[in-house]
Amino acid sequence: MTQKTGGAAGLVLFTLATAQFLMTLDSSVMNVSIAQVAEDVGTTVTGIQTAITLYTLVMASMMITGGKIGSLIGRRRAFAIGCVIYACGSFVTSIAQSLTVLIIGWSVLEGLGAALIMPAIVALVASNFASKDRPRAYGLVASAGAIAVAAGPLIGGFVTTYWTWRYVFAGEVVLVIGILALTRKVADAEPEARFRLDYVGSVLSALGLGLAVFGVLRSGEWGWVLTREGGPSWLGLSPTIWLVVAGMVVLRLFFSWENRMVARGREPLVRPAMLRNARLAGGLTMFFFQFMIQAGLFFVVPLFLSIALGLTALQTGVRLLPLSVSLLVAAVGIPRFFPTASPREVVRWGLVSMLLGIVALMGALEVGAGAEIVAVPLLLAGFGVGALSSQLGAITVSAVADKDAGDVGGVQNTMTNLGASLGTAVAGSILIATLTSTLLVGLGSNPEVSAEVSQTASVQLASGVPFVSDAQLETALEEAGLPADEVDAVVAENESARIDALRASLAVLAVIAALALYFSRLLPTAPVGSEPAGAAAPPDGTPSEVEPVEPEHLVVDREDLDAREPG
Repeated sequence: MTQKTGGAAGLVLFTLATAQFLMTLDSSVMNVSIAQVAEDVGTTVTGIQTAITLYTLVMASMMITGGKIGSLIGRRRAFAIGCVIYACGSFVTSIAQSLTVLIIGWSVLEGLGAALIMPAIVALVASNFASKDRPRAYGLVASAGAIAVAAGPLIGGFVTTYWTWRYVFAGEVVLVIGILALTRKVADAEPEARFRLDYVGSVLSALGLGLAVFGVLRSGEWGWVLTREGGPSWLGLSPTIWLVVAGMVVLRLFFSWENRMVARGREPLVRPAMLRNARLAGGLTMFFFQFMIQAGLFFVVPLFLSIALGLTALQTGVRLLPLSVSLLVAAVGIPRFFPTASPREVVRWGLVSMLLGIVALMGALEVGAGAEIVAVPLLLAGFGVGALSSQLGAITVSAVADKDAGDVGGVQNTMTNLGASLGTAVAGSILIATLTSTLLVGLGSNPEVSAEVSQTASVQLASGVPFVSDAQLETALEEAGLPADEVDAVVAENESARIDALRASLAVLAVIAALALYFSRLLPTAPVGSEPAGAAAPPDGTPSEVEPVEPEHLVVDREDLDAREPG
């Protein structure tokens, strides 16, 4: 393993951070270009949302397998192959003329490429940077992904408005070619002994995660437990709860199979003992919370800016820039100026900052509020995300030996995708439920709204009120033939209900941030790099009831395995 220094380290960091940025850019660009993409490929907004769902689904279900493939063929090779697959997917997407081709290019090919690239990034940071330099390296790489979420609407809005969304995906092909040219400067992780890929484990993990994630992603349409009005029903309940339960059952079978593989002396997809590592478990838990809060926030704030205030995609992207700036400052500055800080304390202060930002935005949200109210809350939230990004990657990878970093990368990226999926689904569900109940009550009690209109709304909108702008609602009501004074009354009630719905979603995110603060106790207090990699010390430095996972527990000598009798 070659540790990089000086300019070489900077080039490696730039290469890996650019790849991370690219992996995250697509979704945020697609979210602001849905209408134009749907028109260009001859489908509906629902069709594009299906493609977005499948993209997340492929990534979440294949991350663990992608990490294991990297340990089998080499991290740098997996990274390069993933880039090629990703570039092919971007090219197919850029020329897509139908939804089917779009799904093949974006959802499938780019999703599979990302499943190889993202675990490899984690392992390649470990193989190219010394322990003391990893917190800063992981912070910069992680912040590149978060900045892509914030900058995506700006990039997508500008390119879509003045040219076409296809140029974004064509540009990704060029960017991948540049990344591949720089990949030879990246030192590979130490190769592992040859082994057979655990195909049964791959199928079980992909199926279990796929079922659970798909159920979560459709919860906004189907409902979590009880079926929404007009939605599908399985034995009287929403398909969401059944899919999540089925996914958990399959994942339980997956871990039983993995234990069986270990008992037989074979190489599993994931070693269950690794997940009992206190340091690793703490880091993965906080990754889940970070992306849950982060995704929920990036769902709510753009809705306020683009729908409630009617800003364009470009203007929305500009308003999100404060988050990107403070995020980058925290991700770079904390490891640089506070290298010996306690990871637990840094994460706690980061969560407090995110919580304060969410609460500040809740307090500022009111009817008539302008876009300026998001600046300070986003600065606080960005600092919090940057603080977490500066610590968590180094915490998880430092819990195991360097050669196991790719396996950790697969599990880590699975947790981030699960968190992001759940965060968006929870925020969306609360938003629509609150908007629906508040608007229908408001219409029923407003004397300027006729009983006929109120009754019609209660019947037609019981399954969920769409989150639309004042202009869209006003046009629809005028086309329906409502008098001007009644249109104004309905629009006013919708505006008030919309603010209440946004505030309710933020309140749930605040509760999640407070819950994350409690679980931050699982994190170590000793600075990352002050202990040998793989030491897996308990978070508070005291003896742990969980046996520490040493490197030799993670990789069994091949000769020993050959000598064992099958279990």
